[in-house]
Amino acid sequence: MTWFEALVLGLVQGLTEFLPISSSAHLSIVGQAFGGDDPGAAFTAITQLGTEAAVLVYFARDIARIVTAWVRALFKKVPQSHPDVRMGWLVIIGSVPIGVLGFAFADVIEGPVVRNLWLTVTMLVVFSFVILFADLTARNERTLDRLTWRHGVFYGLAQSCALIPGVSRSGGTIAAGLLMGYTRESAARYSFLLAIPAVLGSGFYQLGKVSDDPQPVAWGPIALATVVAFAVGYVVIAWLLRYISTHRFTPFVVYRLGLAAVVAVLLLTGVLEPTA
Repeated sequence: MTWFEALVLGLVQGLTEFLPISSSAHLSIVGQAFGGDDPGAAFTAITQLGTEAAVLVYFARDIARIVTAWVRALFKKVPQSHPDVRMGWLVIIGSVPIGVLGFAFADVIEGPVVRNLWLTVTMLVVFSFVILFADLTARNERTLDRLTWRHGVFYGLAQSCALIPGVSRSGGTIAAGLLMGYTRESAARYSFLLAIPAVLGSGFYQLGKVSDDPQPVAWGPIALATVVAFAVGYVVIAWLLRYISTHRFTPFVVYRLGLAAVVAVLLLTGVLEPTA
C-alpha cells in the first residue's frame, strides 16, 4: 500500500463510516480500483479506530457523563434508574450481539465469501430498500430517554448485520431505530454510542493480530489512513446530525442503488473481480 492509497482510503473511511452507505463496501471497491487487493477486514477495523476516535471526541461530554454515572451506580451512589446509568447498560447490552457473532464467525467475516463484491452489491440493494421503508414509515416520536431494553437488543442485532460489507453499521442501526419509532437524530445518536464498544474492540483485536503477523506491516500508511479518517469523520458526524434533523435518507438510498449498479457493471465487464 502506497502513501497515496492510504490517504485516499482514509478519506473514504472518514466520509463513509457514519453515512448509511457502507464504509467497508467502499474500502473494498476503492482498494480494487487501485489495482490491488481488498484492504480487508483488518485494515477496515484499524482505520475505524480513527473514525471512532472522532465519536469519542464529538460526544466526549455525553460519554463522560454516562460512564461517570454508570461507575457511581456500581457503588450505589447513583440509582440504577438514572437515565445515564440506563444508557450505559443499554450500550453494553446492545453491543453483545455483534461481539458474539463477530467472534464466533471471525474467519467467515474475513474470508472470500463475505468479502465477495457480488454479496456487497446485493447488500447495498437490499438494505437500500430497508432504509427507504424505515424512513418512509418512521413515526419520529420516541427519544432516547424512552429507549427500552428490548429495543436496545434489537438495535444490537441490526448493528450485527454490518459485519457484512454493503449493509452499513449506521444504516442498519438507524433504520432499526426508525422502525421502532425513534426520531432520526435519536436513532443516529444511539447508533454512534452503540458503535463505540464494537468498533474499539474489533479495531484493537485486529491491531493485535496484525502486530503478531510475521509479514511486514505498512504501519506508516495505516497510521496516515487512520488519522485522515479521524479528521474527516469528525466533520461528517457534525454534518449528519444537522442534516437528518430536517431531511430524509432518500439521497443515500439513491446513492447506494447507483453504486450497486456501477459495481455490478464493473464486475460483469471484468474491470473488478468478485474477490481480490
